[in-house]
Amino acid sequence: MTANTSTNVKIDAMPAASTEEKYTPKTGSDLLIKSLIDQGVDTVFGYPGGAVLNVYDAIYKNPIRHILTRHEQGAIHAAEGYARVLNKPGVVIATSGPGATNLVTGITDAMIDSIPLVIFTGQVATSVIGSDAFQEADIIGITTPITKHNYQIQNVRDIPRIVKEAFHIANTGRKGPVLIDFPKNISGQLFDASEIVDNDEPIYLPGYQPNTKPNFLQIQKAMQAISESKKPLVLAGAGVLFADARKELTEFVEKYKLPVINTLLGLGSIHGNHELNFGMAGMHGAAVANDAIQKCDLLINIGARFDDRLTGDTKLFAPNATIVHIDIDPAEIGKNIPTDIPIVSDAKEALQALLKKDFQSPDSSEWLAFLKEKQENYPYWYVEDEQEILPQQIIQMVHTITNGDAIVTTDVGQHQMWAAQYYKLNNDHGWVTSGGLGTMGFGFPAAIGAQFAKPDKKVISIVGDAGFQMTNQELALLKEFNLPVKVVIINNGALGMVRQWQELFYDGRYSQSLMPVQPDFVKLADAFGLKGYRITTLDEAGAILEEALNSDEPAVIDARVKQLENVYPMVPAGKGLDDIVGVKKP
Repeated sequence: MTANTSTNVKIDAMPAASTEEKYTPKTGSDLLIKSLIDQGVDTVFGYPGGAVLNVYDAIYKNPIRHILTRHEQGAIHAAEGYARVLNKPGVVIATSGPGATNLVTGITDAMIDSIPLVIFTGQVATSVIGSDAFQEADIIGITTPITKHNYQIQNVRDIPRIVKEAFHIANTGRKGPVLIDFPKNISGQLFDASEIVDNDEPIYLPGYQPNTKPNFLQIQKAMQAISESKKPLVLAGAGVLFADARKELTEFVEKYKLPVINTLLGLGSIHGNHELNFGMAGMHGAAVANDAIQKCDLLINIGARFDDRLTGDTKLFAPNATIVHIDIDPAEIGKNIPTDIPIVSDAKEALQALLKKDFQSPDSSEWLAFLKEKQENYPYWYVEDEQEILPQQIIQMVHTITNGDAIVTTDVGQHQMWAAQYYKLNNDHGWVTSGGLGTMGFGFPAAIGAQFAKPDKKVISIVGDAGFQMTNQELALLKEFNLPVKVVIINNGALGMVRQWQELFYDGRYSQSLMPVQPDFVKLADAFGLKGYRITTLDEAGAILEEALNSDEPAVIDARVKQLENVYPMVPAGKGLDDIVGVKKP
């Protein structure tokens, strides 16, 4: 199969190209592809252009699968989805100038959410860099604040080393994006293959030595604090997932009977229906989760960065708690919330250290009983509408049909919060969403990347009608590869979260948040040769969702829902977690 061949059958997982194949690099681009293969890369997402024509010629000649998205933003979000579910770097290629700058949103998204990516951008020839040549942009300068590291290749012999270092940096410590800028003359430069020596030595970067193992004395302090607490609470963030530590987290909280809450990005770090799981905390979190933070006497943060959507007013956050913060990034410890017991470590290593030695369990039976009662009395809720479908009902149906076993991707906004509240995940690496940056247009291409990563898993992209219109050109890929992604559009004809804030905080002045003209999404699906469905009544919703979600084919489902439905509960911006509104009364 050549790199650009398309097919109308489902794509199976493609094995990494064998490094034993006869492969003699001839140009810098050939060496780049060999270096990618040496790193185990079998799939890249990208979009060609003049400055990367040499790279694309090498892709044509050599065994690596390239997914041609319809926009560079689609490519990088697809790579994020791919990386998120496989927990390894996604790879992106774009040309110079506008090709590179179209990646900036995705790079920033990956940086703030700690998604490992290795990004290759074309660049004009070194002889004209700085002259405002055609399609020249200073992508190194542009991306320095939004990457873990970036490189510009100046010597063809440096390619294997730089690629190897880039993958190492992207996927170690606090993970994130690394960019490699590739001038066109270097990409086409001929060289003597005998001069390139494979380097199997371990990478040693003196300025980059992330700590992964915890300090034993700090672990002892944490053990003592847990033993002495009466109201302990574990806050599990995405760092647990990035460390593949779900097993260790579950064992730890079960052993010491510790209640667990999640950040938005930490969902899936413990089974959604586990008896010790009290749900998501933060602005739209469960009442019990937020109350637990405010009443606990010990908060053990594992792999979360205490962002403002979790904490609300930091001065009012967890006022009675001793804070234990386990994080692989030392810069995050003490940055937002003062920390009593800091532990710089990989989440898995820290949890294994806590499990290694037995210590006295806290007497927390009354605390757990209180949280259970709170959870039962103050669940997520909505008031059924006889005339209109509620978005919560659609997501509950999706959960029931898939039994919580699907990979779910979302955009940002109301639908994202409802999905987080009502889709309880059974597995880790099954929740793909834009957290820190809040990127509209993320969810659908991320689902494409997730489906390429795990072709045998059911992938559902829950998106808003507005965000879907930002990247829906990628529907072409569902047809081209017969990817069985299910797109569920929560269509309220509005920028839902913007409209909600305007209702609550701007006296209902809906300034540019309603969208009276929408495409016919069923006809749009048909235009791409895909099956489209429209849901307009609750009675028909179940049957349509059953048919579409259980199909082996791609599907676009336009669910017309109540426009003025709001996401509750809600902690208004700048308020403390005690100031939660929209809580159901028992």
